[in-house]
Amino acid sequence: MLHLKDVSLDYKIPLRVTALVIVTASVLASVLVYRSTEDLRQNLIASATRVGGLVADTLIEPILHDDVWRAFEVVNLPFRSPSLQATDQSAEYLLVLDRNNQIYVSNRPDLFPMMQHPAISDPALASYLTLHPQKWPEDLQVIDSPASNALFLLVPIKSDGIRIGTLIMNYSKTPFSARLRSLARDAILITLLVLTALLPLGVYWGRRMAEPLLQLSDAMNRIGPHLPEPEEIKLEESRDEIGMLAKSFKAMLGELKEKEQLQQQVITSDRLAALGRLAAGVAHEINNPLGGMLNAVSTFKRHGEQDPLTLKTLSILERGLLQIKETVAALLVEAKAQTRPFDLNDVADICTLVQPDTEKKHIDFTHEVDILEAQPISSTLVRQVIINLLLNAFQATQPHGHVRLRIFRDSEHLFIDVINDGSHIPQDKVSYLFEPFTSLREEGNGLGLWVIYQIVQQLGGLITVQSEPDHTQFTVQLPLDKTHEQTIATHPLPD
Repeated sequence: MLHLKDVSLDYKIPLRVTALVIVTASVLASVLVYRSTEDLRQNLIASATRVGGLVADTLIEPILHDDVWRAFEVVNLPFRSPSLQATDQSAEYLLVLDRNNQIYVSNRPDLFPMMQHPAISDPALASYLTLHPQKWPEDLQVIDSPASNALFLLVPIKSDGIRIGTLIMNYSKTPFSARLRSLARDAILITLLVLTALLPLGVYWGRRMAEPLLQLSDAMNRIGPHLPEPEEIKLEESRDEIGMLAKSFKAMLGELKEKEQLQQQVITSDRLAALGRLAAGVAHEINNPLGGMLNAVSTFKRHGEQDPLTLKTLSILERGLLQIKETVAALLVEAKAQTRPFDLNDVADICTLVQPDTEKKHIDFTHEVDILEAQPISSTLVRQVIINLLLNAFQATQPHGHVRLRIFRDSEHLFIDVINDGSHIPQDKVSYLFEPFTSLREEGNGLGLWVIYQIVQQLGGLITVQSEPDHTQFTVQLPLDKTHEQTIATHPLPD
């Protein structure tokens, strides 16, 4: 069974806002109806009190003189008043009781004959006239029973502080109930109109309130084995609590991403270092017998039989052994300690060397160089890194594509960027990109990037790859805080 706590905030907050609007409007409508009803009741009582007091004072003299006819005229006077006649505040009837609670006079003699107990004509008065007249309250009394459809006003008629009679005024609640129903109907109508205006706003603002939380929830759900890029996370940042939480989450995601990249770099570096040691060991072990085999072939060619078949066989064997030697040599990147600094002449040489490749595929090759003087780093190794990166970029770029070379520095590092709009490198291939014999092309041997990586490691630098459709960038960062001779000496090649 689905509980409310399991419902998405996308529905929960608008529903709660809607419920709050409905409850608030209903409570306000109920309060307004109650206050209006109470005001009507109080106005009726106030009007009846004024009329009752006036009639009671006027009846004193007729009762003292036992002038029934004059008393009858007095109790009929309110029903002849234009301001009270045919209104909700007009009484149904007026009774004047004597000291013994017998009818003295009434505006309805046909209903209330003289000298008769009033309860006989109106049983509703029975419960109010049970007390002995001497025990009646001395002040005006309002009797409003929920069980009765009438409101009674009992006004004592006194002369010199002595009760000489009682005036009873009967007001029907029927007009009063009609007014109440009319007020309730108007209140309900106004409430519905208010709800019609407020509910869409409530739903809109509810969804606006839920949207940052839903975005944050969606971003947190995307945290898995592979972290998303911080740019992919769309969170609204503001100065409220949710905005601060979103800002903290993005900062945490950035730190996790940096940690993940660092861990991946460490894993890749360790794997490449192990492969480098293995490749160097295997290469040296191969070079020893390989050199002997090449010497033997050379000796046999000079001193052996010179028939054509033998010479052809020896040539094939020698070319095969030389190919093995070149492959093994590619695994052993050797740097010379004696080399000159890297300067603008090297950049010009590189552009000249790669010009045939650019012309062959009609590639738009541009370079931006932001160095003016020689840099304290091995020109031979830097040239080899740049040339290999450019050749890889040319091979990955389609005809009429674009390749850009950027060389710049800060106070401590030399930076080399090679950017192309060629084939996208899948993310799962990047981790193995610098391993030997790993190639994205069928015709490649997978040693070019391996050589680049080994040179960058020897120079104490760092190489990174960023690839997305139509944009692949290799960035090399090389330290300049030491001279190139010291750098090479500090990072010797593997034996």
